[in-house]
Amino acid sequence: MLATLFALVVLLGCATPQVARPTPDPPASDLLNAVLWMQQSAEFKASALTAFALARIRLDQALADPAWTGAPKEQTGAYQSLPPAVILDLDETILDNSGYQAWMRLRGTTFDPKTWNAYVNTVTSLAVPGALEFARYAEAKGVKVFYLSNRTAEEEPATRKNLEKLGFPLDDKIDTVLSAREQPDWGSAKGTRRAFVARNYRVLLNVGDNFGDFVDEYRGTEAERRKVMEDNKDRWGREWIMLANPAYGSFESTPFKHDFKLSNGDRRKAKRAV
Repeated sequence: MLATLFALVVLLGCATPQVARPTPDPPASDLLNAVLWMQQSAEFKASALTAFALARIRLDQALADPAWTGAPKEQTGAYQSLPPAVILDLDETILDNSGYQAWMRLRGTTFDPKTWNAYVNTVTSLAVPGALEFARYAEAKGVKVFYLSNRTAEEEPATRKNLEKLGFPLDDKIDTVLSAREQPDWGSAKGTRRAFVARNYRVLLNVGDNFGDFVDEYRGTEAERRKVMEDNKDRWGREWIMLANPAYGSFESTPFKHDFKLSNGDRRKAKRAV
């Protein structure tokens, strides 16, 4: 009898419909729309293809004009007779790291050098649409392709593997991957590395996704940054090609004066204030 009663209770319990608990809304994230745009949108792919299609046109024009240079501040002396080169930034210019951005979004965390280093070592960055074709086009034209990245010197071996995996041109005899801290004066500002290239090459184009890929005055106030941008307005779309990156960059840290010691809440307050 007790066994029958127990079986009935179990049966009724199983038959009782379970009340579904409401799924909590995911926490707000500054990255959500940015990652969605970078990973899923036709607009991202189209804008990247547009930038590299323009870069091809400008490359051909630059090759035909000996006075053309994409490093006006660093290119000095009789550079007209130097062999041609282009400078490409890596992250979010030719390498798509939206996988790392998505991971941060899903985990509810922010950038950390340790997790970034771990991601770099997975060698899973993808090629930004149009980037590989442009790099190969430049190489086929006899133009040396240099990669200036703020990935660190310690991250360079994995970075080279990623570039090789994707098919980007590299040189066995010349170091064309110029990483941060590879030399004592190679900090996050890229002017010294642009000058390093410009000593032996005529820089035709500079392609990047962040203001700091083109000028060293990228950490000023919004007004100061805008003035530098306006002072160089004739270069944009000519020898300087900018790709869109809504996920991160100096634009995002300008409202909180690039003070990364601030909490996420204080950073967001500063962004809202502008």
